[in-house]
Amino acid sequence: MEAARDILKKIRKLELKTRGLVAATFSGQYRSVFKGRGMNFEEVREYQPGDEVRSIDWNVTARFSEVHGDAYVKKFTEERELTVMLVVDVSASGEFGSVHLSKRELAAEVACLFAFSAIRNNDKVGLILFSDHVEMFIAPKKGRLHTLRLIREILYFEPKGKGTLPGDALDYLNRVLHRRSVVFLISDFQAPDFEKQLSVTARRHDLIAISIVDPREEELPDAGRLTLEDAETGEQIEIDTSNRRVRTAFAAEVARQTAERLRDFRRKRVDAISLKTDADYVPALRSFFRTRERRLQIR
Repeated sequence: MEAARDILKKIRKLELKTRGLVAATFSGQYRSVFKGRGMNFEEVREYQPGDEVRSIDWNVTARFSEVHGDAYVKKFTEERELTVMLVVDVSASGEFGSVHLSKRELAAEVACLFAFSAIRNNDKVGLILFSDHVEMFIAPKKGRLHTLRLIREILYFEPKGKGTLPGDALDYLNRVLHRRSVVFLISDFQAPDFEKQLSVTARRHDLIAISIVDPREEELPDAGRLTLEDAETGEQIEIDTSNRRVRTAFAAEVARQTAERLRDFRRKRVDAISLKTDADYVPALRSFFRTRERRLQIR
């Protein structure tokens, strides 16, 4: 267990890195692709050249036109405030990492970036941690200290469960959140089918699925006979990685599962982002924002 001082230092370092990225790159993109729920009425004022004719309030205009002789328009402001939920996998498989970051550490960094993007735009942020059940729920709030607490929990929370059941987490989310929210589901998705829960959540919320992948989970090294253990079930298998056909079959099966998962996301109209522990995540997130922005402009 890390000392409290080391934990604070790590969280502070992560905060500085992600807040810098938000300020330099992501804040404006976040605001442009995640919209508020609608428009709020602010006031009625006199018509000015350039105002939309459709915004004229004919009832108010009729009452005052005899006295003032002017038309009046309704003024609205965008309801900007959003609720953002981070739904993060803390199952045992997240501890794996063959490079400098584990999957859980990468998940925390990406969650931190979205959280600071949200609070920079005065949005609320909440958290659900899940394994084979919901481990923790923190209600959405605003503020830096609240966000730092979320990041600390993502990094250091000790789950009781080992497995991965995103469906249970999505069921819970749909029970506790009654207004439409932006939901970032962050997981390695080494899980049984959860298509039904995915479909329900995608209809109720703006759902973005973020896959966290380690390169060693996609391709085996040529390292002779190895004993591999499933971190979630404890099951062990012995495999000869020096056999090219074994390595090829392994990679093909992983590619098949990945393609099937992406098809499921597309069918449910869920945006998907794939991030790897051995690669910079910034280009992938930029690409996501650009694609989503173009799609919104077409609409």
